[in-house]
Amino acid sequence: MRKILLPALTALAVMVPGTAHADGESVLHRYAKDTWRSMAAMVEPATGLPADKVTGDLRTRAKVTSPTNVGTYLWSTLTARDLRLISRADATRRVGRVLDALERLDRHTPTGQFYNWYDPATLALVTTWPETGDPVRPFASSVDNGWLATALMMVRTAEPRHAGRANRLVTSMNFAAYYDPAARPDAGTGLLRGGFWPEPPDGCSVESDYAGTGTTVYSTCHHYGAPAETRIGTYVGIALGQLPREHYFGPYRTFPDNGCDFGWQEQKPVGSWQRHLGVNVWEGTYAYRGMRYVPNWGGSMFEALMPDLVVPEADWAPRSWGRNHPVFVKAQIEHGLREARYGYWGFSPANDPHGGYREYGVDQLGMDEPGYTTDRERTSVDPGYEGCRPAQPAPESYGDGVVTPHASFLALPYARDAALRNLAKLRRDFDVYGPGGFYDSVAVRSGVVSRWYLALDQGMVMAALGNVLTDGNLHRYFGSRQVEARLRPVMEIEEWKVVP
Repeated sequence: MRKILLPALTALAVMVPGTAHADGESVLHRYAKDTWRSMAAMVEPATGLPADKVTGDLRTRAKVTSPTNVGTYLWSTLTARDLRLISRADATRRVGRVLDALERLDRHTPTGQFYNWYDPATLALVTTWPETGDPVRPFASSVDNGWLATALMMVRTAEPRHAGRANRLVTSMNFAAYYDPAARPDAGTGLLRGGFWPEPPDGCSVESDYAGTGTTVYSTCHHYGAPAETRIGTYVGIALGQLPREHYFGPYRTFPDNGCDFGWQEQKPVGSWQRHLGVNVWEGTYAYRGMRYVPNWGGSMFEALMPDLVVPEADWAPRSWGRNHPVFVKAQIEHGLREARYGYWGFSPANDPHGGYREYGVDQLGMDEPGYTTDRERTSVDPGYEGCRPAQPAPESYGDGVVTPHASFLALPYARDAALRNLAKLRRDFDVYGPGGFYDSVAVRSGVVSRWYLALDQGMVMAALGNVLTDGNLHRYFGSRQVEARLRPVMEIEEWKVVP
């Protein structure tokens, strides 16, 4: 429950200790130590794989896991080692157990792709959802496999004893399985699909053989056409030499201003057509409270910044992502403190404090209309689209805003003091900190807390802390010489007209 109820304006003026550099380092180390405790508690003793989540008392693990969960645990283990929270020998043992399990998991043999859900205790493929008994169709996701692949790429650099095994696993994963080269004929390149089923699913699917294996899979009907966290599949595919470089420019930065063809998007963009590596790219930006930025799909922090935990986007793309990330963080802060006047900020998909899992984000920062929202009441903003969709009145107020701490950790490289203050205020005002670090989320007006630890969100926290406290170790582990040679020359081409 909430400990102190402060009006928004008062909360803005409160000075919170811990923003000086030395004090901040100490606080961040403590956060890492406690967060690692929750990651370790998720590990199934029988197999060494993490569960999807664990209760706030660290006693009860979920009965499923995913490739993303495994990837976040691997890089969290490397971070724990580098911060001396565990010994080098313990880290090597933990990584070895994960590789043992991965080598035993059932996966799509022709493409080497892992399926979305496994039982971490038995390594069996999940075909029935444990909580409901609903059937689960095996599905391979380009995003989930992308996160696992990034962790394996780190292991082959950071754990010499396991480098060969990690390399064999990651190079056996063919990301061309998701690539549709005809997805953007207007641009001259393709896009990634969301994933595929090995057997025909209920609902929409496309019979395809994008991997060139001669084996038919049933791909999703949708493609990833916006620069969200889904870009991790693009990075990995190019880095492994499996996807063409030109594909990097396939996803829209914003949809172009083309009459009402794209009049459903959040707002009318400002930009111009550019040509990179023979691909036509609309270099558009949106506006928010005096800022200009490239949006993601829903306006959430993890869509914007999770790939930056792994790929050094600010360094490799200094005129695009390097400009956009700090503006996106500034805009999230602006919304939380001044527009919605919650007194806190950090909006990203998380466990809903009132049950379930839900997407949260700043509506105005996403392409989708209506997009994600910051409160449980789903208060949205529609600025309209001139000539196509009329603007709606701005909200008079916002409801019970849901803030997730992992969003502040993602912001650390771009607004360190603001992130430290926000986290300290959350700890001061709510019962939001437990034996494994910050709980997953808090509804800041009702004070209801989601007392769970998620492998995805805690893994983002560990990665952010690892990079900040080691000056970029995870970036170095991922960005080997070969990976940098393939990715950096493509990423550094663009220049976005971003305005802070």
